[in-house]
Amino acid sequence: MLHSSSLHAAHGVPTAGTVDLTVVVPAYNEEHRLPRTLDAICRYLRSSPGRHAGWELLVVDDGSTDATAAAVREAAAAEPRIRLVGSPSGLPAPHARNHGKGHAVRLGVLASRGGRVLVTDADLATPIEEVALLHDQLDAGYAAAIGSRAQGDVHVEVRQHPLRKLFGRAGNQVIRAVAVPGVRDTQCGFKLFDGDQARAVFGRSRVDGWGIDVEILRTFHEAKWPVAEVPVRWAHQAGSKVRALDYAGVLLELVRLRARGALRMMRPADRVVVLGYLLVSVWLFKGLWADLGGSYLADSGQDQNQWEWFFAVTAHHVFGLHDPFFTTLQNHPLGVNLMANTAMLGLSVPLAPVTALFGPAVTWALVLTGGLAATAAAWYWLLLKRFVRSRRAAALGGALCAFAPPMISHANAHPNFAVLFMMPLIIDRLLRLCEARGQAGGGHDDSGGHDDGGHDDSAGHDDGGATTRRRTVRDGVVLGLLLTYQIFLGEEALLLAAVGLLLFTVGYAAARPAVARALWRSLARGLAVAAGVSLLLLAYPLGRQFFGAQSYTGVLHGSTGNSPRALVEFAGRSLAGNPATADALALNRTEQNAFFGWPLAVLTVVVVVWLWRDARVRGLATVAFGAVLLSLGRTIPVPGTDVTLPGPWLLLHDLPLFESVIESRMAMVAVPALGILLALACDRWDGLARPVDSTGRVAVDDRALRAVGWGAVAAALLPIVPTPLATVDRPAVPSFVTDGTWRAFVPEGRTLVPVPLPDPGRTEALHWQTTAGLGFPLPGGYFNGPYGPDRTGIYGPVPRSTSTLLREVSRTGQIPDISPAQCREARKDLRFWRAGAVVLAPQPGDQALRLTVQRLMGTPGRWIGGVWVWQVHRGTSAGSKAA
Repeated sequence: MLHSSSLHAAHGVPTAGTVDLTVVVPAYNEEHRLPRTLDAICRYLRSSPGRHAGWELLVVDDGSTDATAAAVREAAAAEPRIRLVGSPSGLPAPHARNHGKGHAVRLGVLASRGGRVLVTDADLATPIEEVALLHDQLDAGYAAAIGSRAQGDVHVEVRQHPLRKLFGRAGNQVIRAVAVPGVRDTQCGFKLFDGDQARAVFGRSRVDGWGIDVEILRTFHEAKWPVAEVPVRWAHQAGSKVRALDYAGVLLELVRLRARGALRMMRPADRVVVLGYLLVSVWLFKGLWADLGGSYLADSGQDQNQWEWFFAVTAHHVFGLHDPFFTTLQNHPLGVNLMANTAMLGLSVPLAPVTALFGPAVTWALVLTGGLAATAAAWYWLLLKRFVRSRRAAALGGALCAFAPPMISHANAHPNFAVLFMMPLIIDRLLRLCEARGQAGGGHDDSGGHDDGGHDDSAGHDDGGATTRRRTVRDGVVLGLLLTYQIFLGEEALLLAAVGLLLFTVGYAAARPAVARALWRSLARGLAVAAGVSLLLLAYPLGRQFFGAQSYTGVLHGSTGNSPRALVEFAGRSLAGNPATADALALNRTEQNAFFGWPLAVLTVVVVVWLWRDARVRGLATVAFGAVLLSLGRTIPVPGTDVTLPGPWLLLHDLPLFESVIESRMAMVAVPALGILLALACDRWDGLARPVDSTGRVAVDDRALRAVGWGAVAAALLPIVPTPLATVDRPAVPSFVTDGTWRAFVPEGRTLVPVPLPDPGRTEALHWQTTAGLGFPLPGGYFNGPYGPDRTGIYGPVPRSTSTLLREVSRTGQIPDISPAQCREARKDLRFWRAGAVVLAPQPGDQALRLTVQRLMGTPGRWIGGVWVWQVHRGTSAGSKAA
C-alpha cells in the first residue's frame, strides 16, 4: 500500500489545508481562450461559497511564446486568488521552453494548497459546473474522480471530425488495454483529486507529455486508491492541441517509463546476468567489431551484403519518405517487395538513424550483438517469472535458448532467426490469458509455473466474470500488439513458434485434461482478440506482401530435412565440433539447425524421465520430440542403411506458408524447450533440501546429487559452447564507386549494370551500392521474387538472356561465339534494365568476361577507377560493331 503521508514528507510537498479547492489549468499559447476560461471558472467558484469557501486558481504557463502570461496577470489583478506558475519571468518569449502537459500539470499540482485539486484544460471542453459531480464521488470515499466521455449517458455537445474521433478512440482503446485497467477514458482533461494524494503521486511522476494522465491513474490503481469515472458534458474545441498521433506518443512515454522502472527493479544479480549475456555476445562478434565496415562474417555466404542492403534501403526510405514496403533500387525496373522479404522492419526502421549516421555495417553488428543478448535476457526474465526460482538456473536456461548451436549458426547470416527477444514476451502473454481463467476459478497450479509476487490486475469492484473478461480482452490486445511487432521481425520464426506452442498444448492437455478444458475458453477468446488486433494493424502490410507488386505465392526448397545424425553431432563452430563433419550433415554453415550433441540429448532424456510427473515437462518433451521429428523432413533415412521412412513433414509441406519453410529449421523449436527443461532441472537441484542429522551435519546424499546434477549439465553444455564467429576481410570497393566517378556514367533514372549481374551467389555489387549511398539502382540482386504465371517464389531475379550468358561465362571461363541474335538480345536487355553503364570489376575469369562484353557491346571497355566501363548512350545500339 502506498502511504500518501510518507510520500508527502519524502518529497517536501507543502502541507495542504489553507484552501478547499485548487484549480490547475496548464496553458501553452492560450492568450485568446484563457480570459473566457478564467472568467467562467471564477464566476462559478464565487457562486458556490458553500462548497468552495476557500479556493485558488493556478495557471501554469508552459513556455508560451504569446501573451498567455500577460493575460493571466491581467486576470489576477482583478481576482487575487488567480496565480501564475511557471512563466519565465524576465525572459523574452523566444527563450521560453515548452516542456509538455505533464510537466505543466505536475508544477501546478505541487504548487497547490487545496484539500482537493481539480485539473482542467484551458479550452474548458468540459464546463466547470461538472466539478460538482466529481465532488460527489470524493465525498463517497473515492481518492479521485475523472470526467469521462466514454460512458453511455455522456452528453457530447460538439463532436469531433469522424476521422479524428476514430483515431482518438483507437489510441485510447490501446492505452486502456495496456496501462489502465478498468478506466474507459484516460485522456479527458477534467480530473479531481484528493489534494494530499495528488501531491504525493505527482511528486513521483516522471512523464512530461500527454502520458502523465495514464501514469497517474496507473499509480492510483497500484496503490489501491479507488478512482471513480464520471460521465460529464463535453464539447470539442477548435484549436485543440491534442492530435490523434499524440496517442502514439503516450504509448511511447509509457514504454519508456516501464523500461526505466524495470531497470530500477532489477536486482544486482539480474544486472550481472544481463551484462554477462552482452559480454558473451560481444565476444562472439568480436571480429566484426574489430573492423566495422571492413570485416565480413566468413560463414555468412552472401547474406551479410544482403542484410546491410536491407538496413541501408530502409534508412533511405525512412528519411526520404519513400514507400517502406517496396523499392526499385534492386531488380530494376521490376523492384523488390520488401514486406515479402526479410527486411526486418521492426528493427531496421527504429535503427534508421544509426544506419544513416554510421552506415549499415554498424547496424548489422549492433542487431546481431544486441539481438542475441536481448534474446537471452528475455528468456532469463520469462524463466525467472514463470518457471524457476533459482537465478543460476534461469541464467543457464536463458543462455542455452539464445546461444545454442542452431542459434549461433543462424547468427552468421539470419538475424530474423537469431534475434528472438519477442518470443518470451508472447509466451508470457499467452500464460496470462490462461491465468485470467485460473484466478477466477480459484487458480491452477499447473497453468504456467510460479510468479514471484503474483498479479492482481482486476479493476474496480465488478464481479469475477466481468473482471476476467476485461483481463482477457486487455491481454488479448497486448498479445495482438506483440504479434504484430514480431511479424515485422520475422514471420517464419513466428510460424515455427506457433507449431511449437501447439505441440506444447497437445502435450500439456494430455497430461492435465481437466485444466485444459477449464482454460481453453479464456485462451481462445484472448487469441481471437489478438488475431483481430493484428489483422487490423497488418491488413495493409500483409496485403502488399501477398498481393502487391513482386509478391509471390511460396518458395519451393525441395527436401531439406535434417539427417538423424545431425541431432547428436556437434556444430562446426563449437568447442567439440568438427567443421568437416558438420558441413556434410547440413545445407550450409548458416543452416546447422540441430547439432545439439549427444551429451545434451542424453541429459534431456534423463531430465524428462526424472520430472515426468510435472505436466509442464510433458508439454516441453512433446515440443522437443515433435520438433526434431518434424525437422527430419518428408523422408527419414535410417542411418547405416539404404532404408528411408516417411516423415511427418509430409502432412505439412503442401499447406499454405509451410511450403516455404526449410523443414530442418523445425529443430530450432526444440531449443527453448531444452533450455526450459534444463532450467527446471537445475532449479530442482538448487532447491534440494539440505537436512541435517543429529550431529548437525548436512546429509551427504543431497550434496552428492547436486554435484552429480551440475556435473552432468557441465558435461552436456561445454562441448556445444560456441566459438567466436570467424571473419574475413571484405573485398575493397573500386574507386569508380567510392570517389563518385560513377555519376558521370550513370545519369539519374539509369542503372549501373555489374558483370556478371548480382544474384544470390554474387552480391558484392550490393556493397558497392550501399557504399555509394544507394545513389544508383541495380538490375538483378539477392531477394525473393515471383517467377512465371503462378508467381512461384525464387531467389534472385528472373533470368534474362544476357544475364544467363554472362553467368555461364563466369562459371566456365570460356568465351562463347557471339551471334547477331545474342547482340539483339543484349540491346533488348540493356533497354529493359535502363542501363547507364556496364561495369566489370577484377575477378577470377575476368578476361573471358571482358571479351564477351566487348563483343556484345561492339566496343572495348575503358579502364576507369579500377573497373572496366562501357558507357551506354541513349540511341546507341549495343552490338552494332560486334566482332
